[in-house]
Amino acid sequence: MARLAVGAVGLAAPVFVFPGAAPRPSQLRGNSAVQERAPQGGSTCSTLGLAAAGSTVLAVAARRNKSSKLVRNFFGDSSASTGFDPAKQLGVQDPIGFWDPLGLSADKDEATFKRRRAVEIKHGRIAMYATIGYIVPEYYKFPGFLSPSLGIKFSDVPNGLAALSKLPVLGGAQIIAFCGLIETTGFFQAASTTDGRGPREGQFAMKDSTETSEPGNYGVGFPTFIGKVEDPEARKSKLSAELANGRLAMMAIIGMFFQDGLTGSAWGDWSLYTSSPLRAEESEEKEAPPPPPFDPRLEVGVLPPLDYFDPAGFCKVGDEEGFRNLRAAEIKHGRVAMMAALGAAVQHYAQFPGFEEVPTGIGAVTTAPGTYGFAALFLISGVLELALWTEDSSKEPGNFGDPLNLGQYDIDMRNKELNNGRFAMFAAVGIILAELYTGKDGIDQIGLDTPTL
Repeated sequence: MARLAVGAVGLAAPVFVFPGAAPRPSQLRGNSAVQERAPQGGSTCSTLGLAAAGSTVLAVAARRNKSSKLVRNFFGDSSASTGFDPAKQLGVQDPIGFWDPLGLSADKDEATFKRRRAVEIKHGRIAMYATIGYIVPEYYKFPGFLSPSLGIKFSDVPNGLAALSKLPVLGGAQIIAFCGLIETTGFFQAASTTDGRGPREGQFAMKDSTETSEPGNYGVGFPTFIGKVEDPEARKSKLSAELANGRLAMMAIIGMFFQDGLTGSAWGDWSLYTSSPLRAEESEEKEAPPPPPFDPRLEVGVLPPLDYFDPAGFCKVGDEEGFRNLRAAEIKHGRVAMMAALGAAVQHYAQFPGFEEVPTGIGAVTTAPGTYGFAALFLISGVLELALWTEDSSKEPGNFGDPLNLGQYDIDMRNKELNNGRFAMFAAVGIILAELYTGKDGIDQIGLDTPTL
């Protein structure tokens, strides 16, 4: 298009030349030599035509330039004279190699690269200190007071971001002032910092004094302070390691900050981060299987030689509530039967005063005053059943506490109680049936005729 436009203007220019018109000197240049070399057959119209052609070419070129990326040199252009190549500088390391996805170094401006490298080194050094500062307080804290006037000890300062809540205002101001002093003086090295301070770049920016030579080199062996490394290969290796460690530390400290802010723990305890989408996915993938259904065969009371004995199928697998009701009834009946069997034997030898005329055995409940005593026992049992000895779902069936504090309510004693209760239920029923058949109490049934007490 540009060539066509220039050609069209070149063809159209003679059309505007009038025969016999005298040439006029150019009014755009003051150089007489140029005027002498000006074409003698031209006219003002031809000059305007050339100007129009130039404007057309510039417009087309500008339109073409808009479609391409314009690289700007923010801090000067040193590439033309030095052939500076960022891809050959320190920090280009495996496995990534030269990594600049945004093309920030595409202009190959050495001044811009050095400024960015100085900033990268500073941030890396600060991040390495910050990462170590996150780890050390977990194991060691300075003794004494952080602020004697406020009574704040170092041991009172929590770890992580929470430490800022304990930092006195003046203490924070001192830290900021110290960092600013180092930043503006180049670590106090006047010989390497233009009389101790770098020149300003604008109203607020302070140029790092090492940008004009080697970024980050303040002449003090920073940050180890143990002197310089003279061997070129060892120095290159250590500087590359510093860059790599600084980059890793920048990623690490940002991760620590995020974990601390999200979980409230300096180490980002994963158990505290319950709102994480990853936590939800983890719970879905690794969700514990549901507990097995309730199995009465695994409960207390399954003992040899019968082991689990439920021929009528009263206890269903999974029916824990039904089992607890049956077990509570079994324990209560067993306890009553143990007292009844014992009472059937004891009453043959001893009777309460006033009950001497009451017959032994089951005839006692039908003969006054034994009838009154039976009614009293019935009422007392009802009060205990309804008011005091009530079942608690958080405890084992039949567990009403340990009134004597014997500390014997363990698996062995519970199994013994169940066994004795079952035996006593058979014994009490046998005593009653035998007395109904023979008319003799429990002791007379076995032929023991001893005097009463």
